[in-house]
Amino acid sequence: HLQVATTKINTERLNRFQRNRVWVSGYGEGWALYAERLMDELGAFEDPGYEMGYLSAQGLRAARIVVDIGMHCGYKDFNGEVWNAESAFKLLHERALLDEISARSEVDRYLGWPGQAISYKVGERFMMEAREDAKKRLGSKFSLKKFHSYVLNLGPMGLDPFKAEMAVWDGE
Repeated sequence: HLQVATTKINTERLNRFQRNRVWVSGYGEGWALYAERLMDELGAFEDPGYEMGYLSAQGLRAARIVVDIGMHCGYKDFNGEVWNAESAFKLLHERALLDEISARSEVDRYLGWPGQAISYKVGERFMMEAREDAKKRLGSKFSLKKFHSYVLNLGPMGLDPFKAEMAVWDGE
């Protein structure tokens, strides 16, 4: 939500269309997963219940990726058959422990939005790589707070332009 709010109020860098209509899944969802990981790194999930919730969400996302890629790329499922809506439902219901309605909804979602599930994880990796690259490049000049501000103020963009922007970030 911080990413969306920052985009909405960023009138200096982003035009009205960018602030109100542009959504890039890799950037937006990548930030969301990056923020979750950051919370874990900072010790916010010390309570076993919080940690279990975090890990459960990670497991569901992994299952979504398997379903998304499997159905759209013609890979074989656990039974050696080509992935289809029914095998995707079975995985989400039996292994990711979604109820029937939620599992069917997830299958419909990923049938209609190819690549969306993997965009979360790819976006997170881009964020993590940008942070590690900036730490190496900037050394003691690196500030996590400034890094986050810069990332959020870029606004929604594709991951290749994001990587290019971050490669020239000077730490300010």
